[in-house]
Amino acid sequence: MATWTTIRPPCNNHARQPQPPATCIMCRQNHPAAWYETQHRCALETNALELRARPCGSGQAYYHRCKNTRLCPSESNPFADLDLSLLGTLAPDLLTEKMQTTRFSSQLKARSAVACRPRNARVALRPRAAVAVKDEALYTELDPSDMKRTGTGKPRVVVLGSGWAAMSLIKALPKNVSEKYEVILISPRNYFLYTPLLPAVATGTMEERSIVEPVRNFLGNKADYYEAICSDIDPTKKELVCCFPKDTGFVEACFKVPYDVLIMGVGCVNNTFGIKGVADYCTFFKSIEDANKLRSRLTECFERASLPDVPEAERKKLLSFVIVGGGPTGVEVAAEMQDMIEYDLIKLYPKLKDDYKIRIVELMDHVLSTYDRQISLYTAGVFKRSGVELVLNSRVASVNDGEVTIVNKQNEESIIPFGSCVWATGVAMNPLLKTLQKKVEGQNHFRSLLTDDRLEMKGSNGSIFVMGDAATIEQPKAMDYVEELNNDNELDLAELAADTNNDFELDLAELAVADTNNDNELDLAELAVIMDKASDRFLHLKEHAIFLKSQKGVGQLLGRAKKAPAGGALDGMSQDTKLTKEEFGELLAKIDNGLRALPATAQQGDFMAQLLMKSTVTGHPDSTIINSDAFKYSHKGSAAYVGQDKAVFDVPNVGPLTGLGAGLLWKSFETYSQFSFRNQCLVASDWMRTKLFGRDISRV
Repeated sequence: MATWTTIRPPCNNHARQPQPPATCIMCRQNHPAAWYETQHRCALETNALELRARPCGSGQAYYHRCKNTRLCPSESNPFADLDLSLLGTLAPDLLTEKMQTTRFSSQLKARSAVACRPRNARVALRPRAAVAVKDEALYTELDPSDMKRTGTGKPRVVVLGSGWAAMSLIKALPKNVSEKYEVILISPRNYFLYTPLLPAVATGTMEERSIVEPVRNFLGNKADYYEAICSDIDPTKKELVCCFPKDTGFVEACFKVPYDVLIMGVGCVNNTFGIKGVADYCTFFKSIEDANKLRSRLTECFERASLPDVPEAERKKLLSFVIVGGGPTGVEVAAEMQDMIEYDLIKLYPKLKDDYKIRIVELMDHVLSTYDRQISLYTAGVFKRSGVELVLNSRVASVNDGEVTIVNKQNEESIIPFGSCVWATGVAMNPLLKTLQKKVEGQNHFRSLLTDDRLEMKGSNGSIFVMGDAATIEQPKAMDYVEELNNDNELDLAELAADTNNDFELDLAELAVADTNNDNELDLAELAVIMDKASDRFLHLKEHAIFLKSQKGVGQLLGRAKKAPAGGALDGMSQDTKLTKEEFGELLAKIDNGLRALPATAQQGDFMAQLLMKSTVTGHPDSTIINSDAFKYSHKGSAAYVGQDKAVFDVPNVGPLTGLGAGLLWKSFETYSQFSFRNQCLVASDWMRTKLFGRDISRV
């Protein structure tokens, strides 16, 4: 009769569990019961049972995994009723002949094999079922000698993500970084994706392998890499819970990673804005999988439309392609799609040349709204000539199977049928960031984590840094500081900008810098001086200063050398405009309200690498960061492909560049910007292949 022992952890359904029999289930030799160890979790609560046999006399250690078990195995043979379908498959040849003749051998032979290791072998990972994070007993850490803080004096730096910011950081770290830090990179995606060329992959202009680079190619001796997704962060214990991705086909393996310094570059996720049907019927556009899905869909739509006896309405619906979002991504997807259809598909499907339609749905009154207005007008002209329809001043109300409902500014609804709808607008907070946000005080941003000007997360006590889309640098507002200045009725709102000696007091000499005609009012020339001076302290005033300085005579504000900054703070001004003290305050408040987050950029990865190497970042509140200036974003310009080998550039201090010359420059820039020489060669060869042989429309 088997003896009973109390299980751990207890549950309401079972309090005891029979031990395994004294005969070893592997070698069939008799051993004391002490050779065995059983862990039991209630099947009603977790639907799983884990059994592990300790080393037996044959010198072997066996690890078993069972799932979907019955509530209680029989007392006489606890293994008689187990479903062994999920046992490991590491060494099936080690199954003994005796074991194959046992009463449960049919299950073993048909659905499983046994994982075996020598007794002295070091097991780095043992897979466990995914369970609640709070149940620590059900997680397995990496081998203690590998993952515990080793006492070498080197802080452990864990980097999450393999996007622009994270890989720029890894690439910028020197080869001898391991002498100062123990660096670990964790990401569920084991490659870096060059996202600007993702629209080219979606149409076959570029092959997917040409714009990805394996993560391990960047590492060398700098860091270790674990392909896993971080599911939880404990900022108090400084510990991560990570799991091997579920979509790999393997049993999910979870483990914990302690850290001293955590650097997060996990990015963001697609934002549906709560619109019904978007997640079900639209194709998102953030990953290689999305691009491949769209590429297959385009071919499927043309093949289906070319079948005999397809009604005209159905044919036009299949060949209707809708892109939601008129930003750079949406514009480039539409441009690449138009090129693919015009240069390749029409030659193969000549009967369908009059049936296809590409539409861009945009909320604003023009596409590429963050670019110079001349670029927006040029892009609209290119699309009009090529046949791409712009549905402007409209928003998506709902998406159903094969149709999207849009509403214009007059609240008039219309329905657009589609064969494929691409959702290329909006990003939302990563769920991991939401989880962490709730655990740290002072984090209340709706889309990302707030950091200081050195990318340190507020409330983390120096142990967590955030980069890229996951971060928003908290920028000071001009009005907050202006209100703290003295109240002497001498144009106080201009004091901060004109305070040349930085003493937060305004003497008469400093006042003259701003109010040059001493009329206690600011004209546009004086406003330009103030904006330029204040932009050194308040970065969000920089674009307003550049705009004002770029105008001829400063008074010609609308649409000349530079595009007016977003937010409309300078709208309605003319050469004769003068601002009183109160009006200047209202202007600053309006600019502050339109404060936007700095763009997510690889520059933050470079900055973080310099920060780590210039200082010794330990993750403790008392650690000092020396010789490090605040991160300053440097805008180098924007570019977009608009189709027909044409592109647009919005370059600071140069102005807009458009046309075929800009298109050649764009292709050269995108080729040169690849992270490795290998990818540069692949991208260049793909451009040439597409020009010579066209795009491959095979659906494989």
